[in-house]
Amino acid sequence: MRIRKNAVITAVGGYVPDTILSNHDLEKMVDTNSEWIVARTGIKERRIVNDPNIATSDMATYALKRLMEDGNVDPDEIDCVIVSTSTPDYVMVSTGSMVCEKAGLKNAWGIDTNAACSGFLYALTLGSSMIESGRCKKVVVIGADKNSSIINYTDRNTCILFGDGAGAVLLEQTEEPVGLMDSYFRTDGTGKENLIVTAGGSKHPASQQTLDDKLHYVRQDGRVVFKAAIQGMTDTCNKVLKSNDLESSQINFLIPHQANLRIIQSVGDYLGLSEDQVKVNIDRYGNTTAATIPLCLWDFKDDFKYGDKLMLTAFGAGFSWGATYLKWGNLRNKQSN
Repeated sequence: MRIRKNAVITAVGGYVPDTILSNHDLEKMVDTNSEWIVARTGIKERRIVNDPNIATSDMATYALKRLMEDGNVDPDEIDCVIVSTSTPDYVMVSTGSMVCEKAGLKNAWGIDTNAACSGFLYALTLGSSMIESGRCKKVVVIGADKNSSIINYTDRNTCILFGDGAGAVLLEQTEEPVGLMDSYFRTDGTGKENLIVTAGGSKHPASQQTLDDKLHYVRQDGRVVFKAAIQGMTDTCNKVLKSNDLESSQINFLIPHQANLRIIQSVGDYLGLSEDQVKVNIDRYGNTTAATIPLCLWDFKDDFKYGDKLMLTAFGAGFSWGATYLKWGNLRNKQSN
């Protein structure tokens, strides 16, 4: 009988900047108020990079270094780093390569992926495939975004939503009945205009006109995204449940993308999960795009027990969305080898 070899999360790390941008701070910047922001989004504050010298790669490196320290991970044993980000340091240098350099990974190669808020789950599947195939022994998957670099802080529709941060996980192979079990993803390019940074790529290269028109900032049709996110996240969770002969009552925890508390609550309600089963940190961090799910795993790691069934789900620009089912394993500690 062939033993299934899974990719299991064995270490986690996270980083958020020290600077807090509260709702009351935003009241001084745009026409809004804290009560409205909390009622509509669930966000009370978000973390913002306050040093122009700190880029996405720096935040990703901080998260990775914490992972290596807490998990007693030898940097020379890491084979690959996948960074999911919508805010790379440069257009033509991968953030992954810079993370490898800054973290002192001599034997790893690094790449980037971009599926916006769904990016971490997409990257997690890529990393899992490399572990399952045996091509790599240790793969780090990072979600990191410096959203403050693409937010217009005079636009009250978007500036209230986003924060900066990074989260990282280490994948290793196991023959135990834990790890990543299944995923289901979808994309629909017709939704791109509803959540987009229009300029800065090959379609609309930077110019004086794109600067004048503020096309380098996030634009969003909140109503369209709100409805599509609830439907997409719920549908893909149900797809994964069905394909694994699971009932939602068998799921211990839901780890949803942290875009809006009302979206999170709606998905949890549709799946019949209690408030305690749905992990939420949007009130403290806002929407950190690709970083939200790994930051949740980092924040709540002590709540997860060996064998717990976790459902991870996200929706983002593209449109991109999906769900991943995993069984929690044992995390490495500082005494591990």
